[in-house]
Amino acid sequence: MRATLRWAHSDLRTHRGEALFLVLATAGIVASLLLATALFGYATNPWQRVFTQARGAHVWLHTDRAADTGALAALDGVQSVAGPYPTASATVAVRGTRASVELRGTAERPDVGRPLLTAGHWLDADDPDGVVLETRLARALLAQPGDTLTLPGTPRTLTVLGIADSPERRYRPGEQPGLVWAPPAAVPDPGGQVIGLRLADPAETDYAVQRAVTVLGAGAIGQVSTWEQARAEAQGDNRLLGQVLGLFGLGALLAAGLAVHGAIGTRIRGHLRDISVLKAIGFTPGQVVRVFLLQHLAYALLGAVAAAALTQALGSRVPGRLGDAVGVWQGLPGHTVALFVVPACAVLFIGATTGLAAWRAGRVPPVPLPRPAGAQGGGLSGAARRVLGLRVSRMPMGAGVRALEVRVPPALVLGWHKAFARRPRSFATVARLTLPLLLIVVAMSAWTTIDRFHSSPEQIGLPTALTARVDADADERGTRALLERDPGVAAAYPGVEVAALVPGQTATIALRGLGTRADPYPYALAEGRRAHGPDEAVAGQGLLDLLEVEVGDWVRMTVGDRPQILHIVGRSIEPENAGRVISTSLDTLRENDPRLEPALYQLRLRTGADRDEVAGRLTEAGHGRLDVHAVANPADGLSPLRGVVLGLVAVLALVGLIELLTAIGGTVRESERDLLALKAIGLSPRQITGITVTATACTALAAVLLAAALGLPLAHWLIDAQGASSGIGAGIARSPSPVLLVVVGAGAVLGAAALAAVPSARAARRRLADTLSAVA
Repeated sequence: MRATLRWAHSDLRTHRGEALFLVLATAGIVASLLLATALFGYATNPWQRVFTQARGAHVWLHTDRAADTGALAALDGVQSVAGPYPTASATVAVRGTRASVELRGTAERPDVGRPLLTAGHWLDADDPDGVVLETRLARALLAQPGDTLTLPGTPRTLTVLGIADSPERRYRPGEQPGLVWAPPAAVPDPGGQVIGLRLADPAETDYAVQRAVTVLGAGAIGQVSTWEQARAEAQGDNRLLGQVLGLFGLGALLAAGLAVHGAIGTRIRGHLRDISVLKAIGFTPGQVVRVFLLQHLAYALLGAVAAAALTQALGSRVPGRLGDAVGVWQGLPGHTVALFVVPACAVLFIGATTGLAAWRAGRVPPVPLPRPAGAQGGGLSGAARRVLGLRVSRMPMGAGVRALEVRVPPALVLGWHKAFARRPRSFATVARLTLPLLLIVVAMSAWTTIDRFHSSPEQIGLPTALTARVDADADERGTRALLERDPGVAAAYPGVEVAALVPGQTATIALRGLGTRADPYPYALAEGRRAHGPDEAVAGQGLLDLLEVEVGDWVRMTVGDRPQILHIVGRSIEPENAGRVISTSLDTLRENDPRLEPALYQLRLRTGADRDEVAGRLTEAGHGRLDVHAVANPADGLSPLRGVVLGLVAVLALVGLIELLTAIGGTVRESERDLLALKAIGLSPRQITGITVTATACTALAAVLLAAALGLPLAHWLIDAQGASSGIGAGIARSPSPVLLVVVGAGAVLGAAALAAVPSARAARRRLADTLSAVA
């Protein structure tokens, strides 16, 4: 044991930098995996906790006032019901911030779908104007108990009594109105009613919806929402962040394991005589294996413990969503188990890769074998020999014709030969260095795609920046003229959005009529063509998946008691409503319902216009008749991903640096045997140094080219697959600019050459004998 410890200590002193980078890389990888675990827990458990404590309803049905909902409680599979509650749509404002809401008349605190108070108190019968706001709505309005809400266009005011969590669909500006619980007296003229169904078996949700629609009649249904939609919205961006962290964390773990494997293999080749001496003095093969295994397990364990301790102590203090996620995760039941299991699995994986490489050390014979005279791949090829003295042309020089020779520097030719002479070993080195570079290319593509959402929103389904909602009795021409009169507005597209029942009556989708045939709405299409003719429409990926249809199919849906049949001629990129959107022109919808009037206007702004200033001017010009708000950008919730990408790139760079140092060390040791021969043929120390630098640069260049060739298609596939699964659809991926790729690739190659310069220069100036201690 003493001899083992002395060997490990000596090896640590020789490879301090490599040991430090391995510890830091392991810490970064384990921290990424722990943060991914925290984000997954944060995405799922808070909503599940609220749903369980609130005894949430699995189905919410919005119906007209005349619908007889009494028979729903007797349906098979319905355990209990909530409501029916009268509802009315309204707009509330506080301190200049406005929001569309659903006022829900509730006499008593519900038993199913019970709001969980987080501040203030429940409704008071003695306060007919007191209301309770859903948490996300209150956060958007910056409202607290005691604040007064105004209803623009009316003299009414409401007082906030409390704020409560709810497992229903969350407030999303322009998509989903916020929920406000109010006494029935505060809803004097309800526009409909809502009833919730809690099921005995949540898996039967679609069947329950179908039965409910059959009992009530399709014409009585306004909208259907389910617990699955609410859960998906609650998980949202947090789950995506967790997936990104988990994917890159596992990729970095694999790259680190391969880097450790390569480092040990290279070290074994450089210490064959030392290992033989250890065996000669009595070390068994198992003891030799344990020397390497325990040493690298100690490095991995140190990094894993440091990552777990830092995540536990400081994770909740990280600003933003990551800190919130870690704080919530630390209070979940499985937190302690994950805190031990994730680092343990990472250490075991690194230990497994270490053991495979260390097994070779146990097979080294006690008596070192002499190196074969002609190593595999050791001779120069004919092409290489010709390049060393390349004759380009003959040209007249004075009295006769002389040959003009251009010689490639020997360091370049011999360096290229050294980099790729031992093909299996060279290819393995390139492959190990390619993996972290490939993941960096994927990370850069993710960063570029997020930037595209902000810099070119019109290319990812957001051609407009503002949405203006108007009253039902607003004049179309006057409203459109008012909007387009603003100097910051380039175009105003009238539109309407209604809920439509899908075939089978198991869910509702968003049916939109935007723009006219004379002034069509500029959809971002990923497939097919624009909708020009009658009954033509474009649909989001989420709708195509829901209905199991493709571009070119006809679909039938029901709006109230009217059927609507549309021909899908294109697939649009739809970042809203999980892509469950079908869009056509307002003229097409008016052919089915001539009384239809625009309920909203999508506003495309001029270049350079500030959307907040434009919204303020339009709100003031509308005198309370316009509700103007910014169009939600999915990338707004992904801002923490930038920091995540930077951290992952740093971790991957550390892993790549470990592999690069290993390759440099192996190249330097393998050149020691040839040192005297290179000096004998007249090469200077600078030229000998150039051979190692060129070999390292060629290896890095091959890895950069391979990473770019494989990483760009992989990044497109991963990003588009995520877009398709979220309903937005494929076609959102964007590759980094060629200039950025060239800069990063050139930086990697030049950095590798610079790292190789110092050790190779030292080796070139040493006086070494050609002994058995040379690299095998």
